[in-house]
Amino acid sequence: MKRFRFSSFMLVAGLLFIYLPMLILVIYSFNESKLVTVWGGWSIKWYVGLLDNTQLMGSVARSLEIACYTAVAAVALGTLAAFVLTRISQFKGRTLFGGLVTAPLVMPEVITGLSLLLLFVAMAQLIGWPQERGIVTIWIAHTTFCAAYVAVVVSARLRELDLSIEEAAMDLGARPWKVFFLITIPMIAPSLAAGGMMSFALSLDDLVLASFVSGPGSTTLPMEVFSAVRLGVKPEINAVASLILLAVSLVTFLVWFFSRRAEEHRKKAIQQAIEEAAAEGWQQPDKRRAPAPI
Repeated sequence: MKRFRFSSFMLVAGLLFIYLPMLILVIYSFNESKLVTVWGGWSIKWYVGLLDNTQLMGSVARSLEIACYTAVAAVALGTLAAFVLTRISQFKGRTLFGGLVTAPLVMPEVITGLSLLLLFVAMAQLIGWPQERGIVTIWIAHTTFCAAYVAVVVSARLRELDLSIEEAAMDLGARPWKVFFLITIPMIAPSLAAGGMMSFALSLDDLVLASFVSGPGSTTLPMEVFSAVRLGVKPEINAVASLILLAVSLVTFLVWFFSRRAEEHRKKAIQQAIEEAAAEGWQQPDKRRAPAPI
């Protein structure tokens, strides 16, 4: 009989605490009843009804669009910031710059949202842009927030890399930009993917920043759900949330699958190169010079 382990119990309890509400949400998205808390049988009418709910589906498309833009911009800016923090040792203001990059991580979102709102209002008065708050302002706000997470993740990966590979490439004549794109970027690709997925999820989930910097016609999904929940949870919200969970799960599985496959191919290539080098070493004839005749 296996002995009871407290660590195993806490692991199972933690997983249930995290994923059981999601499972319940998915089950209740197939509820026949209009009341969310009352089970009325199985039905898919709420999924079919999403096609007629143009307001909710419009907010979903808008949130996905902003999240995609945010993931791309945050990965680009965060990677550059991480490279500056880890590789440019001559930068005298690196400590200050590092504090500015990571400030959004510890700053309350209310303060960040209010600051960005005041910034956009001042810019509109001084230079006439942005004329109105909408998708662009939400994208800028989310990028400012998510780039800090990407910078932290990529910095940790860059500090673990072996600099001898990059130095060898530069010794062979490769320019720094070529080393960066052909050697550094492929080596930190897993951290870039992790930062992009994190930025996408944070942007899709954000409510506070979007509430400050959004305008008419730019309502995101969290704002739409929050306004609807104040009047009562509707079954369509459960259906939308279930579809988002399904999409995120599929994307996460695909990223994990292709990353694992790429890692296995890389290990096989390294092992094959080592075996070929060893075989060539054994087959190489002894080239030691014979003694000269007397």
